[in-house]
Amino acid sequence: MENNKPDNTGKQTTGKSPKFNISWIYGIIIAVLIGSYFFNDNTPVKEVPYSTFEEYVKSGIVERISVFSAKNYLEARVDSNEMQKVFGSKHEVYKKDRKISVQIPSVEEFSKFINKASEDKLYKGIVDYKINRDYLEMFLYSILPFLLLILFFVFMNRRMSGQMGGGGGGIFNVGKSKAQLFDKGNTVNKITFKDVAGLAGAKQEIEEIVAFLKNPSKYTELGGKIPKGALLVGPPGTGKTLLAKAVAGEADVPFFSMSGSDFVEMFVGVGASRVRDLFRQAKEKAPCIIFIDEIDAVGRARGKNPNMGSNDERENTLNQLLTEMDGFGSNSGVIILAATNRADILDKALLRAGRFDRQIHVDLPDVHERRQIFNVHLRPIKINETVDVNFLAKQTPGFSGADIANVCNEAALIAARKNKSFVEKQDFLDAVDRIIGGLEKRNKITTVAEKKSIAYHEAGHATISWMLEHANPLVKVTIVPRGEALGAAWYLPEERQLTNKDHILDEMCATLGGRAAEEVFLKQTSTGAINDLERVTKRAYAMVAYFGMSEKIPNMSYYDSSGNSDYGFTKPYSEKTAELIDSEAKDIVAIEYDRAKKILRDNAEGHNKLAELLIEREVIFAEDLEQIFGKRPWTSRQDELIAQNGDTEIAEEKAEMEDKKDSENTTEQATEKKREVEF
Repeated sequence: MENNKPDNTGKQTTGKSPKFNISWIYGIIIAVLIGSYFFNDNTPVKEVPYSTFEEYVKSGIVERISVFSAKNYLEARVDSNEMQKVFGSKHEVYKKDRKISVQIPSVEEFSKFINKASEDKLYKGIVDYKINRDYLEMFLYSILPFLLLILFFVFMNRRMSGQMGGGGGGIFNVGKSKAQLFDKGNTVNKITFKDVAGLAGAKQEIEEIVAFLKNPSKYTELGGKIPKGALLVGPPGTGKTLLAKAVAGEADVPFFSMSGSDFVEMFVGVGASRVRDLFRQAKEKAPCIIFIDEIDAVGRARGKNPNMGSNDERENTLNQLLTEMDGFGSNSGVIILAATNRADILDKALLRAGRFDRQIHVDLPDVHERRQIFNVHLRPIKINETVDVNFLAKQTPGFSGADIANVCNEAALIAARKNKSFVEKQDFLDAVDRIIGGLEKRNKITTVAEKKSIAYHEAGHATISWMLEHANPLVKVTIVPRGEALGAAWYLPEERQLTNKDHILDEMCATLGGRAAEEVFLKQTSTGAINDLERVTKRAYAMVAYFGMSEKIPNMSYYDSSGNSDYGFTKPYSEKTAELIDSEAKDIVAIEYDRAKKILRDNAEGHNKLAELLIEREVIFAEDLEQIFGKRPWTSRQDELIAQNGDTEIAEEKAEMEDKKDSENTTEQATEKKREVEF
């Protein structure tokens, strides 16, 4: 408790003493140096050469000599009657002490001279031999360097201690683990499995680990053993770290959390030391869970040749981690969770059973899981009746959980920028467009010819995608510059589990529709199709070299899923095969390009109407294409999934809401009865 006492001025003063600051020491040193300069003996002394001094001695001008042997110099007192001769016109300045200083060659040579002068009766004064001790100089040259070195060591010790999360030891604590501990009853990071939407399969496996820690006898009675580790694998933003936070919130055991990069340090041996200290702490608090985020920072596959680009320090850290996870010692009760989006580059020894017994794949959410994620992130946002969660889930294929959270936040910011009271459906659509395509650039100047070229190009994509069964359904087309693109078309990619050859060819044909429209209707081509051509070329080579969908090279795949070139070849096929792959890829692109031009010629009237409408409005939607070309006769895969499972999910959500209301009503009734009893 603080003591607040009034001082003489009437102000309140606290009982706390001021904190020590190392800069105070530097200030004291500077003050001492300045004080020694101003308060030192500044009596004026005239410096003369040694030869002149000898003449003064022989002439009887000097009456007393003080020799300082440590510095090989002397100070002599001049006879008061000879002041004019020695000091000249400034003799009044030196009148007080009448001193001259002389740098002597050596004490021995001076002694010979003064002894001879005394024998010759040329000098009859006193000679004092003194050992001059300049304590300031001794401090500056002898003590101060060591003092500054000690202070620097203390300063660095405190800095390193602060950067390592505090704690005693400082630089001696560099090998200690930096893991953050969430112990029982910790409410700082209270995230539960209810806060994790979607990820049903991953949640089930993680929940099983937590259940094992809470009630191990249920599993051990049947002879089962607790899994030693689980690796969460998936694209960025899918919720791997969120699952780990949910484990920390659900598990009634200590939870150590740290990043893979926390093991990496510039000092040799620190990573291995931190691994040992982490597992030592975990064993003391067993049963417990260790979570290592981005484990690929230390778990990368070790190089075969240590002199060719490998990092010995990182490999030593990995070796220590392997030993601790399943070494000769026992780690009973310690479960390791790890997360990475680059499982293909991890060391094989790290992935074997006994270390990471389970690999839990956390994939991108499908349409139903996106719906659940939207429901979670829409809780704190004020929305109106125009917002349809099913529609938003359909509009965001390929979005991760982090992307959906960003969409909701961006929509709220857009609505606030427009001074709205609620976030509407259009705000969410604008947010999706902003994230996918970038910010609109309506101030970018385009000529009439450029605008027409862009409109015909985008209309070509839209027309062909509408006419092909397996092409992605169109959402909207715009010729407003956005990001680096001069125009763009938004589609709803089909989230297929399997993709066949017809799917790929239809998508390639629709992608080539922009360049084909320029050639068919404008009789010219532009550089605006560079992104389309790049995607088509990569897809054609993938069909031939990876998917085995070529007539001349069937059922052959040169894809290396391990990411390691085991045979050291730059390519696992001959030059003749390479030429054949090139030829097949060119043929596939040429066939689809001719097909795109044929579709555009057959639907030239509708395409031209669409292009003119696009020039007029700048943005058109799927409804406009439906008015021009008629309704598409094919049902999308998303609509099939929603028709199959949507009603079931809605019924389950309604049941959950009713259960929640019933529990709230029961609680309210119990509270009212308690109040009546108390009354």
